[in-house]
Amino acid sequence: MKILDWYILKRYLFTFFMMLLLFIPIGITVHLAEKIGKILENEVPFGEVMLYFWDFTIYFAHLLFPLFLFLSVIWFTSKLANNTEVIAFLSSGVSFTRFLRPYLIGAFFVGILSLVLGMYLAPKASKGFNDFSYKYFRKGRSAVQNTNVFRQINDNDIIYVSSFNIKNKEGRDFTLEHYKDNKLVYKEKARTIKYIEKDSTYRLTDYVKRIVKEGADSLEIVRRKDTLYAFDVDDLTPVIYAAEIKQYSELKSFIDKEEARGSSNVGRYKLVLYRKWSLPVSVFILTIIAVAVSSIKRRGGMGVNLAVGICIAMVFVFFDKIFGVMAEQSDFPPLIAVWFPNVIFGILAIYLLIKAKR
Repeated sequence: MKILDWYILKRYLFTFFMMLLLFIPIGITVHLAEKIGKILENEVPFGEVMLYFWDFTIYFAHLLFPLFLFLSVIWFTSKLANNTEVIAFLSSGVSFTRFLRPYLIGAFFVGILSLVLGMYLAPKASKGFNDFSYKYFRKGRSAVQNTNVFRQINDNDIIYVSSFNIKNKEGRDFTLEHYKDNKLVYKEKARTIKYIEKDSTYRLTDYVKRIVKEGADSLEIVRRKDTLYAFDVDDLTPVIYAAEIKQYSELKSFIDKEEARGSSNVGRYKLVLYRKWSLPVSVFILTIIAVAVSSIKRRGGMGVNLAVGICIAMVFVFFDKIFGVMAEQSDFPPLIAVWFPNVIFGILAIYLLIKAKR
């Protein structure tokens, strides 16, 4: 690697980490100013607060990783252009593609860091961040989907509960339907269902079981019945942010299980899964766009390049959020929702790169 490569690569990584170190304390300060009232009101122990802001730091950094990188590349490349260093490099016979190589090497290291964060560190931080938020900041709001719970628990059984109290582990208006060869075999109903942790059983009140038979159905009516089922409370009511707190292999298994159960949140879970891979790719795309935009010396100086870069970054975030919401709230494919912004901005990166070469 030549002197030029080392020079740009060091500036690339140094500016990126300095951008992180600059904005993360600002984010912590703003967030603390917003939440300090509730922290004091709930008399949260100092140790929990410090752990929460550590999790917040990782969560915040991972969330805005591409934007920090994009702005840092525009910043230091604009400085190179304003100091006519880019012109000097290119005038010495270095092609623009060759000039771009150390940027791509830097993007590789940052992409690996992003991948490790997304696969392993961010899920753990997300759990601490969300658990703390629901415990102290969102009192009265449940972190689980506990109303109109409709789940397919295996190939043959479908259950429904109109509401479920997590603390008491008790649900209302319970129904279980058992099918074989797409035909209803029996149906169980109960006014309440309560999980008895001591015996790992379920207690049903006002229990009615209807067995479908040829000619005439049979009924079993019992005031109270204790029985076993092939599901547990956690499977019935997973937390809303269940996908965010799982590492990659755990998340894949979790999604397979939720798909088999007919969960309505599968689209949201798959978004989290696909973003673990799309984020490192966006690092390369945004790096190319940033270099192409900021390597030209403009009359307005660095401010023009930063303004253009911020506009592009905001459009990228807009596309990512819009398609993410579409996948969560409709049948829009999560894979397309995650990768569409990268495809669009990948095409933009190629266009800007060709234009910059000229």
